[in-house]
Amino acid sequence: MPLLRIHLGTDRGTARRVLQLHQQGKTHHESREAAREQVWRQGRTPCGDPVFVGVTNGRRDVQLLYDVEVYSEATG
Repeated sequence: MPLLRIHLGTDRGTARRVLQLHQQGKTHHESREAAREQVWRQGRTPCGDPVFVGVTNGRRDVQLLYDVEVYSEATG
């Protein structure tokens, strides 16, 4: 299954909180669901839960990064 990388804009406080939860083996449910919704908005169908992969290191625009496995495009 292909992976789709999702970038979610956020503030530094939220990014820090999501990263801390991830390091504790926990999930930030709000951002995970936002990543899932972004996949649907892009016209793809998720086939698994979004996986947190990190935070961008931007000075202004901080983003949460999620990988989401999606179903392959059906051709026919």
